[in-house]
Amino acid sequence: MTRPRKIVAWTLGSLLVLLVILVVVIATFDWNRIKPTLNEKVSEALHRPFAINGDLAVHWQRETDEGGWRAWVPWPRFVAQDITLGNPDWSQKPQMASLQKVEFRLSPLPLLAQRVVIPRIDLTGPDVALQRLADGRANWTFQFDEKDPDAEPSKWVMDIGAIGFDKGVVAFDDQTLKTSVKVLIDPLGKPIPFSDIVGSGAAKKVADQGASAQDYAFGFKVDGRYKGLPLSGSGKIGGLLALQDASRPFPVQVDVRIADTRAAVAGTLTDPRNLGALDLRLRLSGSSLGNLYPLTGVTLPDSPAYETDGHLLVKLHEPSGASFRYEGFNGKIGNSDIHGDLGFVASQPRPKLSGALVSNQLLFADLKPLIGADSNAEQKARGGASKQPAGKVLPVEEFKTDRWRAMDADVEFTGRKIVHSEELPFTDLYTHVVLDDGNLRLEPLRFGVAGGKLDAQISLNGRTTPLQGRAKLTARGFQLKQLFPTFEPMRTSFGQLNGDADIAGTGNSIAALLGSADGNLKMLVNDGAVSRDLMEIAGLNVGNYLVGKIFGDKEVDINCAAASLGIKNGLASTDLFVFDTENAIIYIDGTVNFKQEQLDLKISPESKGFRLLSLRSPLYVRGPFAKPNAGVQAVPLLLRGAGMVALGATIGPAAGLLALVAPSGGEPNQCTPLLEQMKSGKAPKTVPGS
Repeated sequence: MTRPRKIVAWTLGSLLVLLVILVVVIATFDWNRIKPTLNEKVSEALHRPFAINGDLAVHWQRETDEGGWRAWVPWPRFVAQDITLGNPDWSQKPQMASLQKVEFRLSPLPLLAQRVVIPRIDLTGPDVALQRLADGRANWTFQFDEKDPDAEPSKWVMDIGAIGFDKGVVAFDDQTLKTSVKVLIDPLGKPIPFSDIVGSGAAKKVADQGASAQDYAFGFKVDGRYKGLPLSGSGKIGGLLALQDASRPFPVQVDVRIADTRAAVAGTLTDPRNLGALDLRLRLSGSSLGNLYPLTGVTLPDSPAYETDGHLLVKLHEPSGASFRYEGFNGKIGNSDIHGDLGFVASQPRPKLSGALVSNQLLFADLKPLIGADSNAEQKARGGASKQPAGKVLPVEEFKTDRWRAMDADVEFTGRKIVHSEELPFTDLYTHVVLDDGNLRLEPLRFGVAGGKLDAQISLNGRTTPLQGRAKLTARGFQLKQLFPTFEPMRTSFGQLNGDADIAGTGNSIAALLGSADGNLKMLVNDGAVSRDLMEIAGLNVGNYLVGKIFGDKEVDINCAAASLGIKNGLASTDLFVFDTENAIIYIDGTVNFKQEQLDLKISPESKGFRLLSLRSPLYVRGPFAKPNAGVQAVPLLLRGAGMVALGATIGPAAGLLALVAPSGGEPNQCTPLLEQMKSGKAPKTVPGS
């Protein structure tokens, strides 16, 4: 053998011997010797105590599941027993986390490319206590020594594939959220197939996307308080959290109750490393939609008890902000059905709620909580704090304007059929709700009523204190025979009701808004009928008394009823209020005080022709809205036109009401001659009674 060949042979042989020695040393090395140094270095880096208190070992073994030539390369498997991590100095609890055992395997070849590849880490007996103080200090935030800003970043990259875990405890105490919960995690006696929880349809959907969800392997229980409210619940999860394989779904099932709100979800989490997306079936129920605000930050109106069931899609890393879609949900609010799609985007400067809702059968009573018009008992049932005072008719419950600036909204709602008693023939409802930086608008709020339409444009500006509100209402084409369908004489009526109102006020409740209102109200009714029975249907006991006093028990045709009221600082005064019937012309004069909820009206009838009225004195209606009283004035009726306090004062209102005159059924509208006479400054023609 030549000298160069001997040198090469000895060199290769020496390297082989050194490699063998190195493998033997690594394989037989007592890794516990480096624990003191390792504990010290980690503690210094984290600025808190860290210790491997038990055995530290490395085992070499081939990974046969890798396949190919890599299956013949031995991989190191690290096992550390009894690991503890302490809390920062400010915490009153000494320990943040402990593990009975940590085990992971390290892929050796990527180390040559400065990559630390750990396909899987298994955690046994985790016990973690997360804590955040009111000043924002959190024990999961670590303080590292500052590095030289000019130093190059490390080229080493860590890549963890999946995390497996075992029975454990996680406690979370966050003073900023007023939240303290404890979660106990336990292996299930036997894994539960994914399809058994979510259903075959949802499982097939996951499979159609080319993925395969794990079985449910662990159960958990949670107990504590969330945002100051009692919380309890349970659920199931998979056993292996795949961090690198973003397409592999991680199964999740949770049933949790917070105060009187219950949420049950079942589905998958994908890309957990980045909290990428949730695909869940969500069942939600509670005593009022308004109670979701402190839990979610989503501003919803107060409502009766509700329950919904739909498909929730969550994408946490959208460019416009985290996105939540509640699709194809069905449910009930009170006794009304509800269906639709809602989306919530955590955008800037404010998150936004959008969507479309439909109710096929909407109970009118289920709308009352929107304005606080439900009873004290109903308010209490939905968690309302305000109480309607005894004897007070207008709702005093305040709008929660502080919530209106928390988000924007653009939502359409359609009530295809309104279910109510026969006496109030509301047929349908549509509204477009727009909330923009505290300004709430209904553009429009539209009801179908008795063959006609009630259109309203409502604006409630919650940016101001107190709230500024305005409502413009237009009533057109209310058919009188449909307005009171159970009143027999009205069935042959061909008349209708038209009206306009424009009212503005300030205040954070319906009572306050009307109590400060300015504006006007105009109304015209032609070709109807009036009787005690009609007043009974309308629930107007005072009206029943007045009709009886004026007309007795007979039904009387109304040729025209015209009203024009001016409203100033909550006080509505009659500019013109007249009924023209076949027997008499009736003038109404006085005020309606919304601030004090008081009526003060005088009714002065004048007989027509020789149909004598027994009434010889005016009538009055006075007292609170809740219980007004009626009677006969202690003074005789004046001469003809007694209801016209100043005849010239009716000229303007009468001219304004002429715009509401509309022909009905091809018949002449009998309001026209009445208003034309008033417009000209003449009293309506009557024949004095005896």
